Amino acid sequence: MESCLIADDHALVRDALAMSVETKWPLATIWQADDYPSAWAVAERQPDLCLVDLGMAGSLPREGIAQIRHRAPDTRIVIVTAAQNDALMLALLDDGVAGFIFKSANTAMIAAAIELVLAGGRYLPPRIGEMATFANPLEKSTERLSPRQIEVLRLIGDGETNKEIARTLAISPSTVKAHIAQALAALGAANRTDAAMKARDMGLI
Repeated sequence: MESCLIADDHALVRDALAMSVETKWPLATIWQADDYPSAWAVAERQPDLCLVDLGMAGSLPREGIAQIRHRAPDTRIVIVTAAQNDALMLALLDDGVAGFIFKSANTAMIAAAIELVLAGGRYLPPRIGEMATFANPLEKSTERLSPRQIEVLRLIGDGETNKEIARTLAISPSTVKAHIAQALAALGAANRTDAAMKARDMGLI
């Protein structure tokens, strides 16, 4: 990752997120914004990632995020929030948001979520993943699984442990766990083995 926008109206939150990003990506350029208009202006620079709070001044949440996507269509957007508005999260997921991180998450979890998103996956709270697949499990499961998650499931099916998968794919074990968590939510699986079996039954691996 070369650049990241962190948008939150609390300076302490911005600084904490910046520290999480700098620890994992020390060479990344980090821009900060404290309201939606400022975030829209920075989005014009096309950052690789946006970490965005929903409750900022200048716009309603969904419209504010839509404006960021309009200005930076290729940027991966992750919502960082303390709220648990399931309906809004599902709507934003349909709008193309790449994930949600709760502000209670620790640094390791934030880094794993960012890695997953930058690899093309989506980082979702388990219940959101379950709700997203409820209406049409087969269709929604396949479109919620990223190519990397399918690759992880294939390696699970081959009998590899999480550490072995991390070495095979040259990613961290925490990122492997994040991929597996998202695959479990997308497939409605009970565990990693069940997820691999479901993926095989669906012809994904």
